[in-house]
Amino acid sequence: MTEHRLSLDNIERSAHEIDPVFTRSPQFNCEPLSGALGAEVMLKVETINPIRSFKGRGADFFMHETKVVLGGRQLVCATAGNFGQAMAYVCQSNQRPLIIFCSVHANPLKVDRMRAMGAQIRLVGENFDAAKEAAKAFCVETGAHFVEDGRDIAISEGAGSIAVEMMAQPDFEAVLIPLGNGALITGMARWIKHVSPSTRVIGVSSALADAMHASFTTGSIVERPSADTIADGIAVRTPVPEAVIDMQGIVDDVLLVSEASLKNAMKVVFDHAGLVTEPAGVAGIAAIMEHEALRGQHVATVICGSNINADQINMWLR
Repeated sequence: MTEHRLSLDNIERSAHEIDPVFTRSPQFNCEPLSGALGAEVMLKVETINPIRSFKGRGADFFMHETKVVLGGRQLVCATAGNFGQAMAYVCQSNQRPLIIFCSVHANPLKVDRMRAMGAQIRLVGENFDAAKEAAKAFCVETGAHFVEDGRDIAISEGAGSIAVEMMAQPDFEAVLIPLGNGALITGMARWIKHVSPSTRVIGVSSALADAMHASFTTGSIVERPSADTIADGIAVRTPVPEAVIDMQGIVDDVLLVSEASLKNAMKVVFDHAGLVTEPAGVAGIAAIMEHEALRGQHVATVICGSNINADQINMWLR
């Protein structure tokens, strides 16, 4: 068997080397939520940190691993919001300039937070993919380094540190992981299958942004004309090929959930666990609500983001 692109040694090491502000996140069996869902649900809450998402782990490990090889090169990334916040945070901490490309329709709360952390923001294009292409073109023209979530190995390995913590007691039948560009699921799945091969690793995407589902299922890259989901954190139209390849052999399945299930999941998590979340952050909960086969099982999921503004709170949680 060909050696996997993600290193188990690096994943384990990342759990000790990532800035502690992002690690050792709370995880607990939420009895009220489990009762409401009809499954024993362990939550790994990745929102209690300065950027309210899991993305800081991968960004910090990337900075740690590339500090010498990249030297003082200008760093550039593209984002729907949370990855850009993570890069802005670690670049500010390391006194590195950062340029972030976002769609003109990017979440204003996330854009404001990136600016507040010192990043230079460029709003380009109608969607994330257009912003990403503009970022890549800028790097070709200027010699800057493009940091790509889902492709850069260290980002995925850093995300895998979540599984190192989660699987200290590997007794789950399944782990449900929101599936966007793939860094979270590939990093976690690599470690989960190492310590507990029988645990099913299940990705969850929006039915309105099913490019990763289709690509994983067919084994080839499938692009979609749009990804019009409220879950901007998993709104993938054009998959990262490396991430799709990395999923093979370590991810068991990818499920799709409706927009209604995502909205209901946010409300259920708020009502029964007291957590404010964004749509992508509760994709795993939405999967339990929508897919009856998961009922009655002992499962774990990552609450991976909580960046929503006051209007969204009023619309989705009240």
